[in-house]
Amino acid sequence: MKTLQKILATILLGAACSSCDLTLIPEDTVTPQTFFKTETDLRLWTNQFYTMLESPDNAAGLNADDMVDKSMGDVISGTRMASNEKGWTWTALRKINYYLANSHNCTDEAVRTKYDGVAYFFRAYFYYEKVLRYGDVPWYEQVIGSEEEELLKKPREDRGIIMDHVMNDLKNAIEMLPREKDVARVTRWSALAFKSRIALYEGTWRKYRNLPDADKYLQLAADAASTFISESGYSLYKEGTEPYRDLFCSDDAKQEEVILARIYNFEGLNLSHNVQFNIRNSAAGFTRRFMNHYLMADGSRFTEKEGHETMSYTEETAGRDPRMAQTVLCPGYIAKGEESVTANDMTAMTGYEPIKFVSTAAHSGASKGTSDWPLFRTAEVYLNYAEAKAELGTLTKDDLLISIDRIRDRAGMKGLDMAAANANPDPFLLACYPNVTKSENTGVILEIRRERTIELVMEGLRMWDMFRWKEGAQLVNETNPYYGIYFSGPGLYDMDGDGRNDLELYVDKQTSSPADGLTVLRIGSDIILSDMAENRGYVVAWSTLKYTWNEERDYLWPIPADQRVLTGGLLTQNPGWTDSTDFD
Repeated sequence: MKTLQKILATILLGAACSSCDLTLIPEDTVTPQTFFKTETDLRLWTNQFYTMLESPDNAAGLNADDMVDKSMGDVISGTRMASNEKGWTWTALRKINYYLANSHNCTDEAVRTKYDGVAYFFRAYFYYEKVLRYGDVPWYEQVIGSEEEELLKKPREDRGIIMDHVMNDLKNAIEMLPREKDVARVTRWSALAFKSRIALYEGTWRKYRNLPDADKYLQLAADAASTFISESGYSLYKEGTEPYRDLFCSDDAKQEEVILARIYNFEGLNLSHNVQFNIRNSAAGFTRRFMNHYLMADGSRFTEKEGHETMSYTEETAGRDPRMAQTVLCPGYIAKGEESVTANDMTAMTGYEPIKFVSTAAHSGASKGTSDWPLFRTAEVYLNYAEAKAELGTLTKDDLLISIDRIRDRAGMKGLDMAAANANPDPFLLACYPNVTKSENTGVILEIRRERTIELVMEGLRMWDMFRWKEGAQLVNETNPYYGIYFSGPGLYDMDGDGRNDLELYVDKQTSSPADGLTVLRIGSDIILSDMAENRGYVVAWSTLKYTWNEERDYLWPIPADQRVLTGGLLTQNPGWTDSTDFD
């Protein structure tokens, strides 16, 4: 079965097509008269849709307030422009709509229904990504001919209309797709998981902007997640002593939890990714803000411990939620395939180096990653369910038992006490999410966000979560400096807790010799600390650049200027963005 999945991945990789637009028609050899008649035809055509799914390199490297690296991306760095915006592409939609217009040529109804479900899933996926990026977009459910000028110049439609179409497409997909589990192909279960993600996004986007229909989408999210939880048979992977860590560095997706994955295999099929390589090569590092989300192992708040602000690396990582040591290089870390401890050498920009998705040394080179990439997994559905119910104000203790508490149980943590959370909302989390709903459920909403932040880190969702919660200003260092490990000043440091020094920080002259084998960093050049006057403080990433946030503009991308010209200005520009056209 695994071999078949790897072969499928090869086919899907080869299906990637070059850029084209809505007016192009398929090659002469692929016409309704000669194609779309057999299951093989439908399978081959729909295989190309899978190339739309997000790549591991993009997802794992998406920076936000939780992680930074050498390349912060165009959102945080403020480099998006209407003149070079490239996301307004419609090739994939044309192929999907062409399929739906011609699949009736297959007379096997059961076969046609299954692959129609695939097409509806991916049309929903296509439009969800467009709405994330642009908000209002034109809706097309037919293939556009080159002479249909009115449709080619169709103006944008309200995102609510588009999202209703998306929900209807997912309804069709859920009804049509197979119930059998398949980690490499979309099924009823991946459609339900996706619906819970989309509806939660739209519901919270609307709620935190006082837009209509927020509760409608939140209820759709809760219902989709509930159906998944009660009917799918999926659960959390819990084998071994470090199940969370193993889940993300396994070559083969853990199919009891992973619903849909990108499949990778380097030897033989030459399918690989760069996630593990990029972590070190780009100096990726978690922020102290992210690290402070982790509770103590007993469930108490780290940020309420006396002196937590100036704790050393070994002190702050001790006795925390076990997921921390399965996500971050902490003292005592032993790499996969090794027997000895690897000390923190401060390669990460903040000092907090990710180990999530890190396998053996054989996978550390460029294009050497072969772990399957989870696109949808059960833990996210649990989180979607709990958050939707909490935002609706209908969350119960029983809801927590089948969602958040299962996630915490896998980690070895006690369940979430809803009453205690609401009675005493965490001040640290309130500072992280100042726009959170102020209600009797504020505390539990914040705790669910804590769980989501920790559980789904590096899975490509954090920036989008902050967008839908209207917390974009929290992403940039003008609001929150990208702080890392705290150092009390120049000196020698034991970074792995074994009683021997591994690191020296100095100002003018180092005291250690090369024979000591220490990592040596000069304060002020190799490393910048938050209190340079006293040569102490938090490691500061991106200390010389200040990123800012435009609250009225930056949640959406600009509409490309050339597309506005082609439509004679019928495509309106998003608020706050300017371009070189003469259109309003």
